[in-house]
Amino acid sequence: MIEIIKTDSSNADFQSLVAFLDADLAFRDGEDHAFYAQFNKTDKIKYVILVYQNKTAIACGAIREWGSGTMEIKRMFVQPEFRRKGFAQMVVNSLESWTKELGFEKCILETGKNQPEAIQLYQKIGFEITPNYGQYVDVANSVCMQKNVES
Repeated sequence: MIEIIKTDSSNADFQSLVAFLDADLAFRDGEDHAFYAQFNKTDKIKYVILVYQNKTAIACGAIREWGSGTMEIKRMFVQPEFRRKGFAQMVVNSLESWTKELGFEKCILETGKNQPEAIQLYQKIGFEITPNYGQYVDVANSVCMQKNVES
C-alpha cells in the first residue's frame, strides 16, 4: 500500500531519508560536498512530502519559499531499491500541487551534473534548464531548472 503524507522537517522518517541522501551526495559531489551542504539544512523546512510503502518511508522531497511566487524544491530522495518506479515523480507532483495550494506559481530547483538521472526525470516532467540562480551562479557543477505550476 502506498501512502503520501504532508509533514515538516521535524519528521523522523524525513530526517532518516535525508541522512541517506546526504551520504549519496557526499560520494557524488566529492570535494564540492561541503559547499552544497551549507544550502541544504533542513531545520526550517515547513513543507515536506513523504511516500510510504507498507508503512516504510521510501521517498521524500520538500519545498521552501524562494521569493515572490516561487518555491524551491529541496531534499529529493528515493531509496535505491525503489528508483525507476515512479516514486520521484509522485513526490514532485505532490510538491507541485502543494505549491499551487499555497498560492505560488513556480517551482525552481538545483541539481548537479553528477546526478544525470535527476536531470532526466525533471526534464521528462516539464522542468526546463535555466541560468543558475542565487548561490549557484557561476557554479559549474550546478544545473538549475524551473517549471510553472498549472492552476
